Amino acid sequence: MNSWFPIAWGAKHNSMWLPLLFVALMLLIYRLIKKQRAVKKLTGLRLTELVRNFSVPRNIIKLVCMSLGILSLLIALLHPQWSRKEQVVSQRGRDVFIALDVSRSMLATDCAPNRLACAKEKIKKLVRSLSCERVGLILFSGSAFVQCPLTDDYGAFFMFLDQVDVETISSGTTALDQALKITLDAFAGMPKKKNKLLIIFTDGEDFSSNLRGLKQQAQEANLRIFAFGVGTAEGAPIPLFDEHGKGAGHQKDEYGKIVISRLNDGILRTLAQDAGGKYLSVTSDSSDVHQLVSSIESFEKEHLDDKSVSELEEQYHYFLLASFFLFALEWLL
Repeated sequence: MNSWFPIAWGAKHNSMWLPLLFVALMLLIYRLIKKQRAVKKLTGLRLTELVRNFSVPRNIIKLVCMSLGILSLLIALLHPQWSRKEQVVSQRGRDVFIALDVSRSMLATDCAPNRLACAKEKIKKLVRSLSCERVGLILFSGSAFVQCPLTDDYGAFFMFLDQVDVETISSGTTALDQALKITLDAFAGMPKKKNKLLIIFTDGEDFSSNLRGLKQQAQEANLRIFAFGVGTAEGAPIPLFDEHGKGAGHQKDEYGKIVISRLNDGILRTLAQDAGGKYLSVTSDSSDVHQLVSSIESFEKEHLDDKSVSELEEQYHYFLLASFFLFALEWLL
């Protein structure tokens, strides 16, 4: 665009046809030159009555009309756009909070490269598969907080998600009830919302003090909970890191034995089933994400905030009209 005449092209890929204009122009010039040579020969033989309708200026005008007509047609194919207009778009979708466990056990490596990185990758695939949903990110361990509020700006969501790394890992234990509490608080300001969805990515280790009470509140608030189990039944040791982020062995119990962290899917299954959701365990492919997306899409979409959109208007019809006029003029001459 430029400051004098803002213009954008909606179909730049059609510029591949621009060489056609040059080829057509060369052919038209060649035809005109060839016709002039033929007329000169005929005129030299005094057969002017055969060429009395021939006119060099008229043929030049016909050449210009044909060339400009082809140019106008090609410009129309590029879909020129200018003159911005504002319109309000009514959005429909679902509100989905994603709670990510950031306790130390999420560093176990039974999911490559570790549970936390695996969960983040699954979350990204999930969000990319959603359509017109507002998503929010909650981080929890012994406590919980909203890392990213509900938004339809997936770029911003991914930015907040990417900030979660080993440095974010809490040294405390996991409390699922804290994730439920912070989600219920976030939805408290939307009492008319029919569908309230929460997806928890965790290995299921839980030291909640009030999970039963919060689960009851979730049922009363119509909060549907989906649990995504990250880890394996065989488990893996929990690595430790020093202040410089370098490996410093593995976590040990009071007897000096290495602690093996295992997926506790029992509590997650019960939590999801009691809250009208579904439990899924991590897989090596994307089938787990596809199942989750299908479950989410089974819920009715609701009206979200109206969004004002500014866009350039299509103006290609002017160039189509010009090309039609020029081709008609060339044919009439």
